[in-house]
Amino acid sequence: MSVYEKEISTARPGPGSGSQPDSPYISVFLPVLNEEPNLGPLHEKLDRALAQLGRPAEIIYVDDGSTDGSLAMLREIAARDSRVRVIALRRNYGQTAAMAAGIDAARGEVLIPMDADLQNDPVDMVRLLEKIDEGYDVVSGWRKNRHDKLFTRRIPSMLANRVISWIGGVPLHDYGCSLKAYRRESLADVHLYGEMHRFIPIYASWSGARVTEIPVEHHARTMGKSKYGLSRTVKVIFDLMTIKFMASYQTKPLYVFGWCGLLTFVISFFCAVFAFLMKYASWPHHADFIQTPLPVLTTVMLVLGIQFFLMGLLAEMQVRTYHESQAKAVYTVRERIGFEES
Repeated sequence: MSVYEKEISTARPGPGSGSQPDSPYISVFLPVLNEEPNLGPLHEKLDRALAQLGRPAEIIYVDDGSTDGSLAMLREIAARDSRVRVIALRRNYGQTAAMAAGIDAARGEVLIPMDADLQNDPVDMVRLLEKIDEGYDVVSGWRKNRHDKLFTRRIPSMLANRVISWIGGVPLHDYGCSLKAYRRESLADVHLYGEMHRFIPIYASWSGARVTEIPVEHHARTMGKSKYGLSRTVKVIFDLMTIKFMASYQTKPLYVFGWCGLLTFVISFFCAVFAFLMKYASWPHHADFIQTPLPVLTTVMLVLGIQFFLMGLLAEMQVRTYHESQAKAVYTVRERIGFEES
């Protein structure tokens, strides 16, 4: 257990829930931030949906530093239902950290995150699992008929999803939908930082996971207050820069720094050529070195190019240290055939 969280677990069977399974097949985890009025109805819907599935399941609520009565409500729910475990973070760390806490605590073979605001419908878990049973590793929900504000939520989301799909190489309509299903092994090498939870399908795809998407229900929020706004757009832009760099240059950073260094060297060379032509050939007109900024620009671009190359070499050393210190391979294996079990 990490130093910033504590876990509230229950071993008492609740009415109608049976005994808590030792190895649940499904782990449903939900980040919670000030959702007190939604938690009771939400858990009732979860209970009915899991009953339809008929598979051993656990429910993990991650309280992300709520300041209302959400944690007290979760304690009551955990006392009634032995499938429920609650992780209470010491403060508000954000949705990505809450998702990471849920993934770390999950014990099931299939992991299903969803929002706790009643906008996701737990009934859709049935169809997500059907796709998992077809052989997919990641099944992403698509809020095709989304009930959110047009200009502040839907249009920015539509544009962001297209850009993310283009950069990440995984064509999904709705990266922002929390309702997804993952095989546990598809998340084995996924480590979440910053605001990267929306890009989990991309990370999984890099490891060879088979990704698909299905439409899911989306309900208008009736209680509580939305935690999202246009300010998240700037964060998405920065995250996309990280995604692009890691997608193309994670194991070869010198390529990007080297190209930048080469470009600055070329600029430096042409600036020097023009400076000499202006001084000694009077083309396109005569100018001494002190009469034009070209000599200064030549020096600055030359020094900047050297710095780019040195940064690339340092990045290469860090990449090798990262992989070799952890004995971390630069590839992943889906299956081995003809090998003896060690």
